[in-house]
Amino acid sequence: MTKVEQTRLMTPNATSREVVSKILYLRQHYHFGPRRIADYLKRFHQISVARSSVHRILGRHGMNRLPANQKYRQHAKRWKRYEKPQPGHRLQLDVKFLERIPGTGKRLYQFTAIDDCTRIRVLKVFDACTQRAAIRFVDDVIRRLPFRIHVIQTDNGAEFQSAFHWHVESQDIRHVYIQPRTPHLNGKVERSHRIDDEEFYQLLDRDGVTDDIHLFNDKLRAWEDYYNYQRPHGALDGQTPYERLLAKTKANALPTS
Repeated sequence: MTKVEQTRLMTPNATSREVVSKILYLRQHYHFGPRRIADYLKRFHQISVARSSVHRILGRHGMNRLPANQKYRQHAKRWKRYEKPQPGHRLQLDVKFLERIPGTGKRLYQFTAIDDCTRIRVLKVFDACTQRAAIRFVDDVIRRLPFRIHVIQTDNGAEFQSAFHWHVESQDIRHVYIQPRTPHLNGKVERSHRIDDEEFYQLLDRDGVTDDIHLFNDKLRAWEDYYNYQRPHGALDGQTPYERLLAKTKANALPTS
């Protein structure tokens, strides 16, 4: 009898091998922390495991530390991110520069919009980072989001200058710029780009990467749907962005006494 089997006999309530395997898989492939692993197991596998148990299992298998490039800064060094009270009060827009496609020399650009309140996102890839592309993207965002947008916030990039600015203003939406050298003011969209790297681009089949914009956007749309409708968010207490939208919509619809 192995030591593991002996331990299991002495601790009949020990986490099953199947659950341990799922915990280690989520840590290895998605770099989830204990809270997110527990949320994920509960949501998608109907398995309830305490965060403390997840932490112990990770430690027992030498996986309690994230890779260096996945570590968070200490809390004292982080900027506090405030949240707008209602959907659409403020959207953060930004552009993520993607790697050049091997053999083509072409670079693609992911345009991202994230709602400050719900974290619902709209994503689209373009083969140019221009005001024309930004205008096309924001028109798509306005069409697709299920709530009115009051303010759009961007950095001072060339793609968000006068033509884009006045196009947004013409839609009865206020466009504001963050101050130069203050990327933390667009912290939610910056953080979401890191999630894209960790949970989408690092896992994307490189053989499937293509310079066909339509095919690339099909893959990105599938990831966007997962992010909005299925992925639990630690910042939302384990809710998905869509669940947060429903909760906010319901709360705002309640009559006041």
